[in-house]
Amino acid sequence: MAKKFNSHLVKFAAGLRKNMTKEERHLWYDFLHNYPVKFLRQKIIGNYVVDFYCSKVKLVIEIDGSQHYSDKGEIKDAERTEFLKTYGLDVIRILNSDINNNFNGVCEYIDNIVKANIRKE
Repeated sequence: MAKKFNSHLVKFAAGLRKNMTKEERHLWYDFLHNYPVKFLRQKIIGNYVVDFYCSKVKLVIEIDGSQHYSDKGEIKDAERTEFLKTYGLDVIRILNSDINNNFNGVCEYIDNIVKANIRKE
């Protein structure tokens, strides 16, 4: 992956790491933080800060709240996903409600994608 990123986002990304949503904290501290394949949180890629990123399997995980389901939010998310795909990244979106109501299923879903992408290498 190219190391090019918007340096103006460094402080913003640090702030996001300090102020993660409840769902982001839950996924990070209760699953991804100690996952055997390394993930980063609030990673800057281009002009975006993604919620979670794994370079080994070229995976971005976005945690979506209700703001993502407005017309404007869906357009922005589609643009963001298309940009990230130009880096060869897969993007998965997980609803806050799924983390809150089906955490084990979310973890299994992520684990299956990571394992499938490792087998592709």
